[in-house]
Amino acid sequence: MSGNIAVKMSGIVKKFPGVVANDGVEFEAKVGEVHALLGENGAGKSTLSNVLTGLYRPDEGSIELHGEHVTFSSPRDALNAGIGMVHQHFRLVPSFTVAENIVLGEDDGGVFLNTADVVARVEELSLRYGLAVDPRARVWQLSVGEQQRVEILKVLYRGAKVLILDEPTAVLTPQEADVLFTTLRAMVAEGRTIIFISHKLDEVMAVSDRVTVLRGGKTVGTIDTAGSSTRELARLMVGRDVVFDRVQRKNPAKPEQHVLVTVGLCANDDRDNKALNDVSLSVGAGEIVGVAGVSGNGQRELAEVLGGMRATSAGSFHVGGVEVTAGRVRRSIAAGIAHVPEDRLHTGLAASHSVEDNLVLKSYRNNPISIRSILNRKAIRSNAETMVQRYDVKTPDTETPVRLLSGGNVQKVLLAREFSAGPKVLVAASPTRGLDVGAIETVRERLVAAADDGVGILLISEDLEELMSLSDRILVMYEGRIVGNLSTQEATRESLGLLMGGATVGGHTA
Repeated sequence: MSGNIAVKMSGIVKKFPGVVANDGVEFEAKVGEVHALLGENGAGKSTLSNVLTGLYRPDEGSIELHGEHVTFSSPRDALNAGIGMVHQHFRLVPSFTVAENIVLGEDDGGVFLNTADVVARVEELSLRYGLAVDPRARVWQLSVGEQQRVEILKVLYRGAKVLILDEPTAVLTPQEADVLFTTLRAMVAEGRTIIFISHKLDEVMAVSDRVTVLRGGKTVGTIDTAGSSTRELARLMVGRDVVFDRVQRKNPAKPEQHVLVTVGLCANDDRDNKALNDVSLSVGAGEIVGVAGVSGNGQRELAEVLGGMRATSAGSFHVGGVEVTAGRVRRSIAAGIAHVPEDRLHTGLAASHSVEDNLVLKSYRNNPISIRSILNRKAIRSNAETMVQRYDVKTPDTETPVRLLSGGNVQKVLLAREFSAGPKVLVAASPTRGLDVGAIETVRERLVAAADDGVGILLISEDLEELMSLSDRILVMYEGRIVGNLSTQEATRESLGLLMGGATVGGHTA
């Protein structure tokens, strides 16, 4: 075997009850390369990563690290061998300092922590890789981008030679993502290996040297990025051609015909800190208004206020010229607001309940779903069968709990329920997050079809390509305020990214 191979996984099989997550997977990453791992939801990427980092033991197959056979019983074993993972959801203690988080879990530091030595080492790593962060700062004081740097520094501090990054740009501005890519290049230049898991094909093309594609738990193949394209990668992922072009509208938007207007909205977050600060916006009939912003700048609270899930401290909002009482879900539903929350499985749906029950969660009081306050199971099942067919939901039957469906089918159930009510306004928060390219294509087509039918759509997303391809105009939120209102024609990745970071761009200011 070539000495240039850092990781070789051969014939990896991992089974769970009723599911073969990895079915003879072959994967090989070289020293000094960024190797992307692609696949649909449920293709086996996470399972393969968990096998490589020692969280799971494979049922069959073997792992070689720099030419030597290895077995891992725990993530600590993998880390000690030089394999570290930066998870999409950070694993930091907010009240601890950066330095304390970086050494947390080490068992060779004695009783007392030599803070000066740790701080000096962190500062050296920060400077070498362009990961600017104050080792003495508390994690809760850091931005999301800075917290990600801490996670990367944590594995570098422990000497990792192979780094697995799971959706690393999901919480970053475009400028922060570019800095991250520069950092990754510096790492591979020193002989490290980066395994890059992402749904963003443009990023994969920009940063990776090679790509391995999984489908249905099997390896489809490994190709050189330079000789491929986003269309080719998408085809390999889903087994068919996927259209990335802007979805064509059948009916023009009517921005002057307001279906949603907010005036001076203010609201607090779950910690009672101000999350919305004087938010005023409008959405016209058939208009798709995008909302861009780094996670945590008030987008979730805005969606929850409009959906009736969060009270306001000031301001008001109107649907079709009629004021809606804030903090009352039934009032928002009655006014004609549909809400697709970012946490689809826990906030949007009742995970352990059936597909058919979830499809009537907002209409169970209405005839014929219930008659004289008694649920009509025949009507509920008939409604579900119609919706499952119309929205192409892949499910064994309508009695299947939604938690057993794939991410794309969970989202289809949620969209089917919200659209079936005939809303005037749809508030969609990160509707394609975590979905594979095939499911993303379907969801985007549904959003455009709703706009063509005259529904006003407030599309909240951290995916700038999605916003620029779907929206008629784009608002930018920063620290709870609207700091930009750009037409799709004038919006660029750079200008949106600067506004998302609080900069002043062309008269738009934070």
